[in-house]
Amino acid sequence: MKRQERADRIGDILDRIYPRPPIPLEHDDPFTLLIAVLLSAQTTDAQVNRVTPPLFAKASGPATMAALPEHEIHALIRTCGLAPGKARNIKRLSQLLLVEHGGKVPQDMAALEALPGVGHKTASVVMVQAFGVPAFPVDTHIHRLARRWQLSRAKNVEQTERDLKKLFPSSDWGKRHLQMIYFGREYCPARLHDTKACPICSWAAAKNHSGL
Repeated sequence: MKRQERADRIGDILDRIYPRPPIPLEHDDPFTLLIAVLLSAQTTDAQVNRVTPPLFAKASGPATMAALPEHEIHALIRTCGLAPGKARNIKRLSQLLLVEHGGKVPQDMAALEALPGVGHKTASVVMVQAFGVPAFPVDTHIHRLARRWQLSRAKNVEQTERDLKKLFPSSDWGKRHLQMIYFGREYCPARLHDTKACPICSWAAAKNHSGL
């Protein structure tokens, strides 16, 4: 089966299982989404959703967040991985949004990536989920699935992103990103995976795949 044919069939399966995949991080606007995605690094979405309500109750916008002492931000997010660095970056990016962007989250990939603690994946999530701009956020989990399903042979997430963008229409990028996340959690774990029982791996995975 050719790679595009495999991608089309995978897309049909994902659409059937997850026709309207919800955004897993709770948020109210682009700023709260940006903060939630930043917090999600090295932390589960469930944990982020536990810490953001009290954080956003204290500060739900750049001005109020920039006014919070860094130690207070840290105290509110301390159960998230890498909390000290995240607290520092949250305060600094809030200050920069006020100074450089009029207190608004920019609808520009380069401007987002220039903010403290915001990498390409985080910026991609904000662009597609907050602003509806086509983007295909790829993390290590999606990278793993793309290799397992023989959609990409890339050794890094950047190349995997380019490969997936070629296989799926831009209108589906945001949806595919979420569908792959949910599918990986529910059907396709990294370890102890029964490929024969998997709706996709049972036919798409290489017979000699190494669990990637």
